[in-house]
Amino acid sequence: MEKTVPATFQSSSTSTAADAVEDYRSRGWTVAETANGACLITDEHVAAVELTGPLATEVRRFLRANKLSGPVIEIPGAERREIHLVVGVAKAALAIEALRGAGATVHTDGASIPLPPTRLTRGCAEWAIFPAEARWIPPVVAIAAAVHAAAPARRLAEIAC
Repeated sequence: MEKTVPATFQSSSTSTAADAVEDYRSRGWTVAETANGACLITDEHVAAVELTGPLATEVRRFLRANKLSGPVIEIPGAERREIHLVVGVAKAALAIEALRGAGATVHTDGASIPLPPTRLTRGCAEWAIFPAEARWIPPVVAIAAAVHAAAPARRLAEIAC
C-alpha cells in the first residue's frame, strides 16, 4: 500500500500567516490573531479609511499621482473595497467628518481590520500596496483631500451618464 504524504498547504499557510503577524507587530501595530488570519486593531497610532466603488478608484489615482500612497488593503467582493491605513486621527475631527459625509467608513478606536492573508467570505484580504512598498502611512487628512479632489470627477461622471 502506498504511503500518503500529508498536504503541506495548511502548514505553509500557517507559516505565512505567522510571518505576516510578526511583520505587522514589528511595525508597532496592534494585531489580533484569529482563526482566519489576523486583524489590525485600530488605536491612536494607526486607523483606517474604507472606500468603495468609483470613489476608491479615484482616490487611489489621486494619491498615486501625488506620491501620497500608503498601505492599502483590497477586500474581495462584488464591489471594489479598499482600506487605506492612516495616522493622525486624534487631531482630524473635521477631516473624519468630511470623509464620513462623502460615504467613507473611518475605522478608529479599537475597530478590527482584516490584514492579509486573512480569509474572508469571498476570498482573502490582499495588499494593493504593501506596507514595505509605501514610503509612509499617510495622515487621514491626505485621504480626506483625495476624497475631496475626487468629488468633482465623480459629479462629472454622474452627469455624463
